[in-house]
Amino acid sequence: MGRYVIRRLLQMIPVFIGSTFLIFFMVYALGDPVAALFGQRAPDPAVAAQIRKDLYLDHPLGAQYVHYMSQVFAGNFGTAFNGQAVTALMGSAFPVTMRLTLVAIVVEAVIGIALGVASGLRRGRAVDTGVLLLTLVVVSIPTFVSGYVLQYLFGVKWGLVNPSVSFAAPINQLILPGVVLALVSLAYVTRLTRTSIAENTRADYVRTAIAKGLPRGRVIRRHLLRNSLIPVVTFIGTDIGALMGGAIVTERIFNIHGVGYQLYQGILRQNSPTVVGFVTILVIVFLVANLLVDLLYAVLDPRIRYA
Repeated sequence: MGRYVIRRLLQMIPVFIGSTFLIFFMVYALGDPVAALFGQRAPDPAVAAQIRKDLYLDHPLGAQYVHYMSQVFAGNFGTAFNGQAVTALMGSAFPVTMRLTLVAIVVEAVIGIALGVASGLRRGRAVDTGVLLLTLVVVSIPTFVSGYVLQYLFGVKWGLVNPSVSFAAPINQLILPGVVLALVSLAYVTRLTRTSIAENTRADYVRTAIAKGLPRGRVIRRHLLRNSLIPVVTFIGTDIGALMGGAIVTERIFNIHGVGYQLYQGILRQNSPTVVGFVTILVIVFLVANLLVDLLYAVLDPRIRYA
């Protein structure tokens, strides 16, 4: 296990470098951040030159990337164009989005797996057909449509929740946004669990367990469910980073000042340090989540051993 973890950590290094370089290249090479800073006004050449020197933009792109990564490893993600440190923006945004993502992951895992198991064990029956139709409808509806509809129904018309989340963003106010964020992923988890359960019910080890006289509930929990959850865990693990980075629409609808909000503001204002810094952290989240998923395989399936 130790060798496997070390090998995976070493594999993450070139992935991290390649991903961050592509992000840095796309953000800084496709536009002039100094020109974007002045908007429609033409900047004074001397002032623009001084800003480029302060931001290390007067060097080749490769040298800029090396300088940026050296600053990142020192814990410095640069300064936004409004003068605020990017780390300060991260400190206020990431805890909010992490709570929102936690709610979304719990919703999609609990409800999605439960519906998938119920559908997979009753394949071809009314429950299975109803779940498949429901998930198809959920996947077909864009997040900005479902978000506004649920916000209007639960927040405006029925008054069950606040239609807008406060700046502190407590967990109780993030339940509805978390459901909105998790809807599409929940549908995929349900379908993936249903397919995996339906396939494994015909496996030899399940028939053997039933032939030995084991209770149906134990066969489902100890044998069928553990092996069927491997692809589901893979999807949920990779979905953590996608939910954190893809929460722009949800956070805009419910006025949540999280990662999505800061990325939206950074892209809108072409605030390159903010965009690159936040996406760099999201790359790390993706890599760590994938590592944890691989380690969970051995827990779910005893046949898997890491040499």
